Parts: sequence; structure tokens; C-alpha cells
Amino acid sequence: MAHSSRLVVFVALASNVAIAVAKFVAAALTGSSAMLSEGVHSLVDSVNEVLLLYGLKRSQRPPNRQHPLGFGRELYFWSFIVALLVLALGAGFSLYEGVNHILTPEPLKDPTANYIVLAVSAVFEGSSWWLSLKSVQRKKGKYGYFEAFRRTKDPTTFSVLFEDTAALLGLGMAAIGVYLSHALNDPRIDGWASVGIAVVLAAAASLLARESKALLIGEPAQPKLLAEVCNIAGEVPGIEAVNGVLTVQVGPDHVLVALSAAFDDALTTVEIEECVREIEARTKAANLPIVALFIKPQTPEGWRERLRQLDGKA
Repeated sequence: MAHSSRLVVFVALASNVAIAVAKFVAAALTGSSAMLSEGVHSLVDSVNEVLLLYGLKRSQRPPNRQHPLGFGRELYFWSFIVALLVLALGAGFSLYEGVNHILTPEPLKDPTANYIVLAVSAVFEGSSWWLSLKSVQRKKGKYGYFEAFRRTKDPTTFSVLFEDTAALLGLGMAAIGVYLSHALNDPRIDGWASVGIAVVLAAAASLLARESKALLIGEPAQPKLLAEVCNIAGEVPGIEAVNGVLTVQVGPDHVLVALSAAFDDALTTVEIEECVREIEARTKAANLPIVALFIKPQTPEGWRERLRQLDGKA
């Protein structure tokens, strides 16, 4: 998962760096507000990709005494920072530049450079978008895109997909703004295109920030993992009943698991410890992404009471 995510980010980074330079050159030659906003947009995206790569690397460090659950959540932290940068720098600058261009429009210049850069940018952004889309399609399974985004535990690829989608929409708005401002001889339209780009960036940033926040606070693991843990524990001799599992996703490939199980009353303390070790060994052999497994001997009634507390009904 980390390798495919890293590839998507690297491709997006290379595309955005090249596109940002071209957009700034075109903005300098033509004075287009929309093109300048798009240049800042690509520059912010480039910084974001660097932060995502940094977060990916940091999140893969092994656990230690100070961080016994590993560093998986560091990726969630940097994903949240990325969302803030898109909102504050990308959307903020585009809005400022657009309003400024509407209030104090500048004389129109030859738009040829704008059209060339927009066309080249569309090719690069489209290629990056297609790669990230294919990566998301492999991961989303039976769910739709927005449902898969809501359920994902690895925000990296979705972050790139959202950025690329916003970039393509921004390119379309910039092209429309440049064309209409010249066709109608009204440079203020170019400023309104910048405002539209700001709205698109703000929407993308809000979605990314919301999901990153949920992952930072702590979401449960996928239902499939819960079922696998329960099935493994239920097959261990000495376990009378598996009451249920509580999980917290602490990284894309790191899950904290708390298992509630009823043990045979005839078992001694030593035998219960042997059951626990057997459950741990079997979950490890199954290659489940469990960074810590806690097993609590508990009656079914005690487990149901705990669920009522979580539901706020106790």
C-alpha cells in the first residue's frame, strides 16, 4: 500500500512542479489573475506532495518505548496540514487575487501563452489524475468513491485524487475566464474565474480536513478485520464465546484491537495465558495489521453493558 501511494504522490509532485513554473511564466506575460491563481494552486499542491511523502516516511517507523503503537498517525497529521494549506494558501490567495482583479481590473493582453500553458497543464494534470483514480479504484472495492473516501484509512491517494480533480476544475475555470474576458472585453471576468477556483479549492480542503480529523481522533478498523479477529479467537480451545471487538485505526496499516472473550470457567490462570498467547500467535500468522492486541476475560453480560455505555444508554 505504501509503495503504490508513494508512486502516486511522486507523479503528482513532478507534474505540479513543472506546471507551476509554466503558469507563473504565463501569468507574468499576460497579467491573468486566473493564471496567477492557478500557479499558486500548483505551487501549494507541490508543497503538499512533499509533506505527504514526508508523512509516509515518518509513519513507517517501527514502534518504540515512547511510541508503543507506532507512528502511523503521523501520516494523518500531515494530511490534515495539507488540507489547511490548500484552504489557507490555495483558496485564500485565489480569493484575494480574484477580488483584487474584479475591483481593479488590468488591461487585457495577448492570451496565447495562457492557452498553451492551460493545454499542457491539462495533459500533465490529467495523467496524474488518471493514475490516482486507478489507484483508488483498486482500493475502494465494492463502495462508491465518496463512501470509499469516508471509509479509507490511508488518505494519501485520496488526497492526491482530490487535489488533481480540483486542479482540472480550476484549469477549466481559468480557460473559461480567459476566453470570456477577451470575447466580452471585460477583464473582470478573469477575476471571477479566480474566485471560482477559490471555491473549488475550499471545498476540496474541507473534505480532506474532515476525513483527516476523523482519522486523527480515532476511527474503528474495517468490519472485515473485526470479523477475522473474532473468527480466529473463536477457534482457540478454551474460549467459550467471543463477545466482540473494539478497534482503533492508529495508522494506515496499524490497528489497536481490544478483544472481549468468555473463557472456560475450568481454566487456570496459566491455561488462560496459554489461550491468550495462542490467539496472539494466530492473528500474527494471519498477517493482520494489528500493532497491539489486548484480550479481556469478560462475560457476555459485561460486554453488553459496555456497549450500552458506548451508546450512551447506561
